[in-house]
Amino acid sequence: MAVSVAVDEPGLCLEGPHWDGHTGTLLYVDINGRKAHRWNPVTGQKDTVSMDCMVGAIVPRESGGVLVAAGTNFAFLDFETSQLTTVAPVDQHKPTNRFNDGKCDAAGRFWAGTMPELEPPTPDQVERKVGSLYCLHTDHTVTKAFNETDISNGLAWTSDNSTMYYIDSLQFSVDAFDFDLPTGTLTNRRKVVNFDQSTYGVPDGMCIDTDGKLWVAMFGTGQVLQVDPETGTHLRSVKIPADQTTSCCFGGPNLDILYVTTANVGLSAEAVQQKPQSGCLFQVTGLGTTGTPGLCYKG
Repeated sequence: MAVSVAVDEPGLCLEGPHWDGHTGTLLYVDINGRKAHRWNPVTGQKDTVSMDCMVGAIVPRESGGVLVAAGTNFAFLDFETSQLTTVAPVDQHKPTNRFNDGKCDAAGRFWAGTMPELEPPTPDQVERKVGSLYCLHTDHTVTKAFNETDISNGLAWTSDNSTMYYIDSLQFSVDAFDFDLPTGTLTNRRKVVNFDQSTYGVPDGMCIDTDGKLWVAMFGTGQVLQVDPETGTHLRSVKIPADQTTSCCFGGPNLDILYVTTANVGLSAEAVQQKPQSGCLFQVTGLGTTGTPGLCYKG
């Protein structure tokens, strides 16, 4: 196993990595930097669009371009023109909220959750229970799956689409739902993996591998944990030389590279000096496992 810097350009809070297999590029955002990125690991080219609000998640559209969860809007983004087109707003009753993590399911819906907007994002200062998890359907309608979330975060589905995994960071757990793919209905919520905060930090973004194991970025402790949601056991830890590990996804032509996003928001000058790669995009090779393809929004 080897850990190295993939993009040596620190952002404030890199998040939401998504491997676009159709273009061979990695999509990711800088939440506090208010930027959307598209990076080609073969050519090294990185396209960036600056935005006027925080952006929490990004996925490709099947019809071209990308879909972003920006501020409190679902919106389409064109990297070539930098044009942003609002599709649907949420949380109009709570203007201090913003979107955080999001992903698509196998039916092409986009799921993303909200949380209080923070500068810097220190989890212990979060206003509690004011976020929600939303689903943007392919006809551009929006439904609310549930509310009273703290920091809506990681999402993943099993290969048979019968289970959706979800992280609300301040619950310090991975929860599972029974998932109905045709309707997108969630039922039977239960905790399947628990984390001790003092040991592991705060669970953030995650992805799933082809063996059904979850890879969870642990904010504050510089590591990605592989866990088994069937047994609740922690299998192994991948150490990252940046304490604020935020999310991860598998990418590359063979989906065997684990890309890991990190942040440096709120870190002291001394902390950045000790770990100068904080806020960079990392890659992990030689894990001996592969991930599942990232899915497009079909609307």
